[in-house]
Amino acid sequence: MERCRCRSRPGRRRGGARAMAALGGRGRAAGALLRRGGPPPGLAAAPRRYRYKEKWAATAPRIPPTRLALHHFDMNYSLQLKDLWPSVRAALLCEQKYGALLNNFSPVDHVAQELELLSATDFVSEALKTVQQSQWDVTTEEAGRKESRSLEGSGEGRTVMEAETMTQAEMSPPLCASISSNIKCYTFPRGDITRFRPARPDALGLLDYYLMDAASLLPILALNVQPDDFVLDLCAAPGGKTLALLQTGICGHLAANDISISRTKRLYQILHSYIPKEIRKTVSVTSCDGRDWDQLEGGTFHKVLVDVPCTTDRHSVMEDDNNIFHKRRTKERQMLPMLQLQLLMAGILATRLGGEVVYSTCSLSPLQNEYVVERAVEIAETQFNIRIHVEDLSHFRTLFQDTFSFFSDCRLGELVLPHLTANFGPMYFCKLRRM
Repeated sequence: MERCRCRSRPGRRRGGARAMAALGGRGRAAGALLRRGGPPPGLAAAPRRYRYKEKWAATAPRIPPTRLALHHFDMNYSLQLKDLWPSVRAALLCEQKYGALLNNFSPVDHVAQELELLSATDFVSEALKTVQQSQWDVTTEEAGRKESRSLEGSGEGRTVMEAETMTQAEMSPPLCASISSNIKCYTFPRGDITRFRPARPDALGLLDYYLMDAASLLPILALNVQPDDFVLDLCAAPGGKTLALLQTGICGHLAANDISISRTKRLYQILHSYIPKEIRKTVSVTSCDGRDWDQLEGGTFHKVLVDVPCTTDRHSVMEDDNNIFHKRRTKERQMLPMLQLQLLMAGILATRLGGEVVYSTCSLSPLQNEYVVERAVEIAETQFNIRIHVEDLSHFRTLFQDTFSFFSDCRLGELVLPHLTANFGPMYFCKLRRM
């Protein structure tokens, strides 16, 4: 037995040598590769059990967050929007449309002329012109009907007609009374997907316009800032809406806050790029938790903008980076309505008596929109004895129907729907008055 065992080993060596010889002239090279651990030419390496196996769950999610977001929206928004959802879905997956917010602190006359030559128009001033013309036509038509009913040649009849016309004008103030004409934002016509050129600096280094979703200006217009108002932008970064508030030119003081220090740095960059130094002195930038603002300066402000963090629907279906539908952010996403409610309550408590709050999101979700507003109104009355009136903003649909596509079944506030011919939004905004 010992003898057989001893012979078996050399036999294996000789068998290995024969196999190497069978490889022809490449035997020596193959042997060298085998000694180094590599396969011979023409032969695949044998799998080894101890090799590292990639952990897919930790390094590369099998389902990207954009697809998870789209699946979530398909299940929920199809019930909310019904027949409108297919067109809204298609618009969300297409390139977003932008507007150019002119910088009133930079010489803008030549910029406006340049944009108008490209067929872009200031959607704010165009809406005001259209409404003023329509109101003039209605007033003229009513005056004509009353004059025809008055007695011919009767001075008393003419006096009654003039009094009725004046009363009607006093009772129906123009829709444009609540819109700031200082804000100028140029957009291309419906269906026109022309892109704006990048912003350019003027002689003082200030950029001539800021590119943003034009629907983001609607909450600013709804806030209706008046001269010398103290204004709070509770979730200000990255700074587009803060910049728009300053473009009104009438803020007495503006407090711009955001909990994120990195996003606050972006806000500083926006202010330095667009706002002169003397105007920046009227702005105080802080990085506090907005939920605690009422403890810092409660009952102080005339106007408060609460543009809360949300699912950011368009970003969620287009970008995997910083996507709230990532599996690691599931709990954060589920807690969004609670965070939004806390921020809105802080904004209400920071507002003085008679002051106004505008709540806004860039989401289609009623859980983040109307339900948050309803719950805030209920808590304000039951826990803080504060009566809140939800303002009617339906006139925004009349004013801006040529630029944006609105959702007609929104119970509270207004909602801009993305549309292929007017691909702005989504943008929800609702105005509350502290009584």
